[in-house]
Amino acid sequence: MNISKKILVFLLLCIIVCLPTVALGADLLSIVTKVSTNLKALSGGLATIAFVVSGLMFLSATGNPSRMAIAKGSLIAGVIGITIIALASGAEAFVKTFMGV
Repeated sequence: MNISKKILVFLLLCIIVCLPTVALGADLLSIVTKVSTNLKALSGGLATIAFVVSGLMFLSATGNPSRMAIAKGSLIAGVIGITIIALASGAEAFVKTFMGV
């Protein structure tokens, strides 16, 4: 099986983050809630790191147009990540309200 190293690292990181939650959870709802909370915290931290890295890239670009374009792409990726996280949180709240949980 040919799996990219990035995907493999991401899956291992998710397992490491979620394994203690699953082991300590009592029922399915508490497990899903804890895993969701952990993944939102992890992805929010990664998006924040993307903002910091793109800011450092802007500072180190020193007017070089190609490096500015790379920094701009990194900033846009951070904004898209934060937007997806916010929309996922809203969707989760909507589903919980709709299902009566």
